[in-house]
Amino acid sequence: MKANEIREEFLSFFRSKEHKIMPSAPMVIKNDPTLMFTNAGMNQFKDIFLGNQPAKYRRVANSQKCLRVSGKHNDLEEVGLDTYHHTMFEMLGNWSFGDYFKKEAIEWAWEFLTGRLGIPEERIYATVFEGDPVEDVPRDEEAASHWLKCFSNPENHIIDGSKKDNFWEMGETGPCGPCSEIHVDIRSDSERAATPGHLMVNTGHPQVIEIWNLVFIQYNRRAGGELELLPDRHVDTGMGFERLCMVIQDKKSNYDTDIFRPLLAASASVTGKPYGEKNEWDIAHRVIADHLRTVAFSVADGQLPSNNRAGYVIRRILRRAVRYGYTSLGMNEPFIYRLLPALVESMGSHYPELPAQQEIISKVIREEEQSFLKTLGKGLRMIERRVETLMQEGKTIFPGTDAFELFDTYGFPVDLTQLILRENGLTLDEEAFRNELNAQKERSRDDAAVTAGDWVLIHETESTQFTGYELTEDNVRISRYRTVNSRGRDAVQLVFDRTPFYAESGGQAGDRGYIEAGGQKINITDTIRENNLIIHIASAVPSDPSLTFRAVVDAEARQDTANNHTATHLMHHALREVLGKHVEQKGSLVTSEKLRFDFSHFRQVTPEELSAVEERVNEMIMQNIPSRVLDETPLEEALSMGAMALFGEKYGEKVRVVSFGESVELCGGTHVDHTSRIGLFKIISEGAVAAGVRRIEAVTGRNALNFIGEKLRILDEITTMLRSTGNPVVNISKLLSENAALKGTIEKMQVAAASAARNELTANAEPAGRCRIYSGVLEKTQADTLKNITHQIRQSDENSIIIIGSENEGKAALVVGLGDRAAAETNLNAVDVIKAVSGEISGGGGGQPFLATAGGKSPEGLQTAVNKAREMVKKML
Repeated sequence: MKANEIREEFLSFFRSKEHKIMPSAPMVIKNDPTLMFTNAGMNQFKDIFLGNQPAKYRRVANSQKCLRVSGKHNDLEEVGLDTYHHTMFEMLGNWSFGDYFKKEAIEWAWEFLTGRLGIPEERIYATVFEGDPVEDVPRDEEAASHWLKCFSNPENHIIDGSKKDNFWEMGETGPCGPCSEIHVDIRSDSERAATPGHLMVNTGHPQVIEIWNLVFIQYNRRAGGELELLPDRHVDTGMGFERLCMVIQDKKSNYDTDIFRPLLAASASVTGKPYGEKNEWDIAHRVIADHLRTVAFSVADGQLPSNNRAGYVIRRILRRAVRYGYTSLGMNEPFIYRLLPALVESMGSHYPELPAQQEIISKVIREEEQSFLKTLGKGLRMIERRVETLMQEGKTIFPGTDAFELFDTYGFPVDLTQLILRENGLTLDEEAFRNELNAQKERSRDDAAVTAGDWVLIHETESTQFTGYELTEDNVRISRYRTVNSRGRDAVQLVFDRTPFYAESGGQAGDRGYIEAGGQKINITDTIRENNLIIHIASAVPSDPSLTFRAVVDAEARQDTANNHTATHLMHHALREVLGKHVEQKGSLVTSEKLRFDFSHFRQVTPEELSAVEERVNEMIMQNIPSRVLDETPLEEALSMGAMALFGEKYGEKVRVVSFGESVELCGGTHVDHTSRIGLFKIISEGAVAAGVRRIEAVTGRNALNFIGEKLRILDEITTMLRSTGNPVVNISKLLSENAALKGTIEKMQVAAASAARNELTANAEPAGRCRIYSGVLEKTQADTLKNITHQIRQSDENSIIIIGSENEGKAALVVGLGDRAAAETNLNAVDVIKAVSGEISGGGGGQPFLATAGGKSPEGLQTAVNKAREMVKKML
């Protein structure tokens, strides 16, 4: 069976067991502060397990694209080195929300593996939780009894497992429970005869592997650590698709399956390094194949490489692939983007976002490759200079702080640094590097650390009713609250039974305002959405949380936000009219102050095009177009109306459609009732975000008027400064032309002055052994001119020693240079000289052994510095 057939067989099997087959959720997670990426199939059902929302379907199954590169699931450094670790992978899963439990989960897993797929039962092993007397949790006898009925010969095939392997927990608190892992032994018969499979389970053997984990969620872990039974019991299972394919296709490596073979073949073809001939090449090909999948799916889901959070993770993964291509396969030009067609061909039928987004994925990967290859080149030059200095100083240890700076600032891999050092007979101070790395990790952990207390229940409610589309004030009751601590600061989180506060979502910022009751007023500083739970960030817990409160939204900020959100829709429509239908939203931010909109487009938007977009939006504003909002619209019907489903967004079966004339969008945000309410729309900037993605920032209403007013004020000031009533553009152009002419004259005068200064220095040069010292303080000379004079003297006299300085605009500049023979045949070092005397000008300096510079704030010390340097040089000679 091919991979696509195996996936369909799984979904078909659970469809026959009355499961609703759900689409994969996006790999990049939104509205969950605890996760950046989907790392398990259960993530999209987290709210059901947490009790934040009821289950629409009691039985569900799907194939979920996942990414594991951080926290306890960090497999990144193992990827490629072995044959079974991956960053991006698919997880097949089936779930029961308060419906069936251990009996059905175990029986159906057995039926699918042995009946549908034909895996011999003698190669299957099941683990069960052995119990934990410390927590007073007994052995999972229920699961063990059902496994006993599955095996015809269960001896040594049902294995007790520890809490580490067989007790699943969502986090430090929350739903948890025992689990049963299913392992398969795919070793040869002779190996199995020599060492029985039950002895190899959970030992890390690459051919005795876990393929399916059946989690039985029956407990809740409280903040104090104690366990309590849940009122409803759930089943959460996850099976590694790539590992299952390896078993069914009778391979010894995930990379030998038809999931990866096309990618490996493409990589081998493009690089000219066959797969299977050399271990170093094979590791690189596996890294590249795995990481291409991760980056392609992330970009398709809307996550571009960047220097922040999820974007930084994606950038690191792609750079790791580039680095392996560079060091192991000799690829110093972009090539990974050329493998994308092979990925689209093999996975595009099940994941339509890949072919739909192929062009932008390719452009993003290519640009990132080009950028990092330049960084590698820059890093190599930096290391070479540092190595040269260390070797001249007779040192053999490369500082760990320098290696960390290369790694952290420039993304230069430490193993490449070590390789270069070995080639030059140097070693890295690994302990110092690790200390820097660990310190950075601790800073990141501290920044991300959030501790939360248990929810205190006040009024039992199933979910929060949002009333903010119609109201900005409402009567609410607190259903629960808790305290949290983030980065050392305490905050209170409130959940209401109903709320007019809009929670941050879909790019729109959350509302702020206050609640009041019984003479007490509590500020609401933000409203966020944690999974599907609307959480109000409050300044304090009310003295009596059981009261009914008057909730009041900051109406002015809400109106400004609505103006900006509707303007975003209108601008999206105008961009598609002006630039073309290829324009699609790639991200947005809507606050009360401004709007930001990212969209697909492969070149800079011209000023004329921006003016046309702006004019079109303002035209729609003046047309006073009414809003048309359709709630609970079937997704397919909404799409047929012209609304676009954005890749990377998760939609339910019913959606909210917001229309303003021909502008039709799927949107859950707040909007104006008529476009004229926006008042005015003004674009303030346009630029690139990534390859094929542009960004526009704009303001509306009062903020647009303020922006234009400020621009007009500046224009008035410029007109006053020009002392002219004519066109300021013409007058400024004239001034610039005059300035350019004067600058050319000054440059000619500087050249002449530099020539005269060089001649004077030459005439007054004094011999010092085989060398000649050129020294003096020049009048009003720029630092760059001092360096040019030094270079000219060095070229004309290889035995020269140049020590010159000058004051310019109140600052001191000092240069020390050595001709080629003076640098090679004496013990002089320009850096040592400049550092020894730069204190005289209250400054500091550095450079290279043959040329060093210093700057300072005390020009009165220049002559002393030059004299001191001259005497120092004479003594050393």
